[in-house]
Amino acid sequence: MRPEEYSSHNDGEETRRQIMYIDRLKGHVSRLTDEIGRTPKACVVTFGCQMNARDSEKLLGILKSAGYADTEDEKDADLILYNTCSVRDNANQRVYGRLGAIKNLKKENRALKVILCGCMMQEQDCIDKIKTSYSFVDLIFGTHNIFKFAELMCTMIENPGEMTIDIWQETDQIVEELPVERKYSYKSGVNIMFGCNNFCTYCIVPYVRGRERSRAPEDIIDEVRKLAESGVIEVMLLGQNVNSYGRNLDTPISFAELLRRVEKVDGIKRIRFMTSHPKDLSDELIEVCASSDKICRHIHLPVQSGSNALLKAMNRRYTREHYLELVRKIRTAMPDISITTDLIMGFPGETDADVEDTIDLIRQAEFDNAYTFQYSKRTGTPAAGYPDQLSDEAMKDHFDRVLKVVQETARCSCAKHTGETDIALIETVSDHDPGLVTGRLSNNLLVHLPGDESMIGELYPVKLEECRGFYFIGSRTDRSGYTERETL
Repeated sequence: MRPEEYSSHNDGEETRRQIMYIDRLKGHVSRLTDEIGRTPKACVVTFGCQMNARDSEKLLGILKSAGYADTEDEKDADLILYNTCSVRDNANQRVYGRLGAIKNLKKENRALKVILCGCMMQEQDCIDKIKTSYSFVDLIFGTHNIFKFAELMCTMIENPGEMTIDIWQETDQIVEELPVERKYSYKSGVNIMFGCNNFCTYCIVPYVRGRERSRAPEDIIDEVRKLAESGVIEVMLLGQNVNSYGRNLDTPISFAELLRRVEKVDGIKRIRFMTSHPKDLSDELIEVCASSDKICRHIHLPVQSGSNALLKAMNRRYTREHYLELVRKIRTAMPDISITTDLIMGFPGETDADVEDTIDLIRQAEFDNAYTFQYSKRTGTPAAGYPDQLSDEAMKDHFDRVLKVVQETARCSCAKHTGETDIALIETVSDHDPGLVTGRLSNNLLVHLPGDESMIGELYPVKLEECRGFYFIGSRTDRSGYTERETL
């Protein structure tokens, strides 16, 4: 079966089965509570992207439903779960470093359970290393079977002293209606699809996340409606490439059509999405975003390189000319849009001329920000075997040259908003000044303004008074002369 023909189904029977395992896990947790004389605590640590963050909310939801309390302090935990990422090698190394520190905690607390899941666990080399060097790990599972968490926990507990490993290479199951413990009360990620069919030559995601599987639109809308009823005002629709949503459904629909349906949900005031692949961002999607009062004026559109030669070697399936024309169309339809991107520097064979092409594209696109990374060789990807791998020194030189231009462009883009009035969704109290709160604008810029905890989760008009490079200092204001599309 070709990737674009891959089908999926919502397995309600599996949902009921896993709820039975959650009940069974409750019995184990109850006995542990009696044994240690207190409620056991679980620490869930997330590495990587928004998809992983959403997965962690599901895992923590199962743990709390079973009777665990949550903690952010690993030293205080009776269960430590690392939800891992494998996009870059340094993410793997961070996990190994944390595991080295946990070894002593395991000696001090004999009841401590250590669990690993996520993308890194789909790599056999990583599992082999963990089995050899970190044999104290109790449970390992991957990306395709996180819905089995309660069942795997029961297996782990009922087989003490053994390392439980359950890795699937693929699945067609989408299991809904299991517990979720949201990090924020006012905003939430919503998975609309899983997996990726693009096979960029540097990327391991299709190998660890599997082929694309889209959720049924009615299930997505039902989830968004329930989130709105619980007080959520902002949703972020998540997928490795949201632009290809719905193609493998029995009744295909476009991502643009899904956005139209999400817009109609009462109570939702902001809609974000991530990530869009440039090769299939449609005119229909631009039109829907431009005409919407709810879809945020921000799009993350990874370009990776400004060199046509490298884009071809990366299997990105577009040219720099196509990308710049796409940026032009987006900005024409939405002059107030913020466009951010990803850039990989040091890809095999990258020359000074390629770097200059990337710098030229950055200046033409006038990105509001760019997440710039040094190329990370991932075993199992085609690019790992390419000739002309760059030295660390050359890679750093290319990275530094591009980062300088990115920072200049982002500062200029941010500064042009000085003096404007906009609406901010207040997200946190500032870590640096308890008299300030931090809000996020529709275009994804941050603003710090006087306020307190009572403002969190609410929308406020703010004046952007002072640009600090990549964020603003501002103040609350009234709606005089206000032109923002959003409604409070």
